[in-house]
Amino acid sequence: MSAEPILVVDDNPINLKLIRVLLTGEGYEVRAALDAEEAAVILQSFRPLLILMDLQLPGMDGYEFTRRLKAEPETRDIVIFAVTSYAMKGDEQRALDAGCDGYISKPIDTEALPRIIAARLAAPALAST
Repeated sequence: MSAEPILVVDDNPINLKLIRVLLTGEGYEVRAALDAEEAAVILQSFRPLLILMDLQLPGMDGYEFTRRLKAEPETRDIVIFAVTSYAMKGDEQRALDAGCDGYISKPIDTEALPRIIAARLAAPALAST
């Protein structure tokens, strides 16, 4: 596997560290941002194949940031997974309606997360992007 680029956007430094350790251990190139504003700056020079997006962010929330990314030609093809502690009925659909391509609930399943990401990055739809 090459070092596929991934961006993690989460306002919890512990979650950022956990996800970064998990994914760099699997060989991914991981960048991290604490909020949408910082992520937008990173995206000016870094093109991830996948973004793990917390939905509860300070300032602009993950729903709005996802909508904006999916509306822009330069970023609309980036796969975005909502990663959130929202686990109530309808929350997954709300994330999908905002443009997220998948939904992962917290707490993070440390064994499943790398498998989920590897499966999505191997999906045929990404081969043409």
